[in-house]
Amino acid sequence: MNIVILGIIVFCTRVIDVSIGTVRTIITVQGRTRTAFVLGFLEVGMWIFVVSAVIAEIDRQPILGLFYALGFSTGNVVGILVERRLAFGHVVLRIISLTHGSEMAEAIRQEGYPVTTFLGEGKSGPVTELYIVVRRKMLESILSILKKIEPDAFYITEQAGMVRDIMHPFPKQPTGWRAILKKK
Repeated sequence: MNIVILGIIVFCTRVIDVSIGTVRTIITVQGRTRTAFVLGFLEVGMWIFVVSAVIAEIDRQPILGLFYALGFSTGNVVGILVERRLAFGHVVLRIISLTHGSEMAEAIRQEGYPVTTFLGEGKSGPVTELYIVVRRKMLESILSILKKIEPDAFYITEQAGMVRDIMHPFPKQPTGWRAILKKK
């Protein structure tokens, strides 16, 4: 087999296998055992294929080691990007507002997200803390609301371990032609 073609196959397979491994590791930390099991099986199966191909040829074609290493490092980056896109799990979003805490809480509630507020004392005086547990996929929509109302508000996210009975956004009332179809 042409060494360049084998090198490209090793690179691509390694990218896929390491990407799966990266996603599997993150999912394992979140406690998703079934998904981690399936991904682990796929990851190791691909790894055995790649390692056996490289080991059989490495003494005659050391360039395969370079393809292997490039595939590994690229796979780490691709795995992180894939996991960010999938956005499994929940996060705790804490927003500290100096001036518009109640306005932000109301706007976020209007979008259907549950918000708990706390009054506190900061360096500059009284503050309002908004506490929200949300799916990671929905985080950007809440942050866009925050940035419209108080662009300088401080916020932090934390990975939520186990979440019980999370309230999902409430469905909005249909409008326009959807409201007409809903009445039938």
